[in-house]
Amino acid sequence: MYHVKSDFTYPKMYRIRQHLNQEKLMDLRKTVFDELDSIGIDKKIKKDGEIAVCAGSRGINNIDKIVKAAVDYVFEHGGKPFIVPAMGSHGGATAEGQIHVLEKFGISEKIMGCEIRSDMEPVYIGKAENGAPVYFDKNAYGSAGIIVVNRVKPHTDFLAKNESGVVKMCAVGLGKQKGATAMHGYGLGETIPLSFKVSLKKAPYLAGLAIIENSVDETYIIKALKPENFLEEEAKLLEIAKQQVPHLPVDKLDILIVKEMGKMFSGTGVDTKVVGRIKVRGVPEPSSPDINKLAILRLSPDSYGNAVGIGLADLTTQKLVDMIDYEAMYINLMPTTYLERGKVPAHFATEKETIAAAFKTLGIIKPEEAKVIVCENTLNISRLLVSEAVYKEIKDNVDLLDEDVKWTFDENEDVTMMC
Repeated sequence: MYHVKSDFTYPKMYRIRQHLNQEKLMDLRKTVFDELDSIGIDKKIKKDGEIAVCAGSRGINNIDKIVKAAVDYVFEHGGKPFIVPAMGSHGGATAEGQIHVLEKFGISEKIMGCEIRSDMEPVYIGKAENGAPVYFDKNAYGSAGIIVVNRVKPHTDFLAKNESGVVKMCAVGLGKQKGATAMHGYGLGETIPLSFKVSLKKAPYLAGLAIIENSVDETYIIKALKPENFLEEEAKLLEIAKQQVPHLPVDKLDILIVKEMGKMFSGTGVDTKVVGRIKVRGVPEPSSPDINKLAILRLSPDSYGNAVGIGLADLTTQKLVDMIDYEAMYINLMPTTYLERGKVPAHFATEKETIAAAFKTLGIIKPEEAKVIVCENTLNISRLLVSEAVYKEIKDNVDLLDEDVKWTFDENEDVTMMC
């Protein structure tokens, strides 16, 4: 294997904390109950009526508590709740895999106190205006009511009035693998609302619980939505969510080092808006941040070998490549049609060598003068390691936690310095 020496001077590093909104909800259960009451759901749950509560595959803070509150609300109003995995093709596109994904988030039959019904064969319910076939989870479709629970936030693949949220869960998540494939094939931004309009007429929607997280990924808003208002109200919530999305503190970088990627951090493994790369044909690349070299070092074990998004990186490690389960990744990659995101970049023996390769491919820029940021993952970027060149640019707008962080590696040459 080709090896890279670290025969250069690393830049001085600083540990900083960005100034981000940390306002959060304190009583999630009460908020869920109050919100569902506010749209009259208490009067719509029939005695012993089976109500499907939808849960997805995203790493949403407190999702177990929010789903449990929705389940308890149904119980307390005489219904019989059950949980439906609404995550398209995730979890290896198997019923068992999707149950396992939910378990990782603390959503299990034992903890929730109700059944989880997972099935990958949806029912076909019609055709959208643009010709896209519309599929729907058969267990949810056959229920007496559906409560859709999802976070509202900017999507990593497209720009639209409705991006990630309850509407997308209705069209893609509840569509299972067939629905996810159809939505991507016909274009997500256009097809998601058109698909929802079909299911709105046929599926027994009861309510939506739209979640917005603050800038440090804590629960900021929970809003109950009436089904007929999903599109309009979610579009308003998306504008609020955009204001909460954290960004890197500079617009131009020589190197961004992401220590870990995975599906729990973003549907694309890394947040495309954070790294400034989308790689979707027909969608313009973000103007910022402009990153010369993006190095991704690790794949979370909780991603089960799915490294979709690794194609956004310039460099990675041999150990990450060895962890890739190509079947699991391609099951997720193929429906999106964005094949570039599954390409394996240049990879090196260790994390230390991968970082060295990033520095050595900066051209005339001296490593000790490079603008560098290290983050644990792209979901949690309130605390960062930044090089001296970056710190000089942002020092008046951040909190300094440590002014002399050493570049340290263990016996396997894995990075040990923490953000």
